[in-house]
Amino acid sequence: MFDVLFYVIVFACFGVVLVLMTGMGGFAKGSGWAKNNANRLMRWRLIAQFVVVLLMVIVMLARQSGGS
Repeated sequence: MFDVLFYVIVFACFGVVLVLMTGMGGFAKGSGWAKNNANRLMRWRLIAQFVVVLLMVIVMLARQSGGS
């Protein structure tokens, strides 16, 4: 079970990096796209980071309680 959760966490971390790179790329381009989408991308990044941290806490608590 932890192997599956590990891969889910890794996949979610890549999602955070993807959203972050999309936002940084938009700012580097310097177009109006970044101005229109900056807040939306920030929200998505924060949500993705929250999900990753939540998954990590669940795995840590499960391992602490003696799960296999």
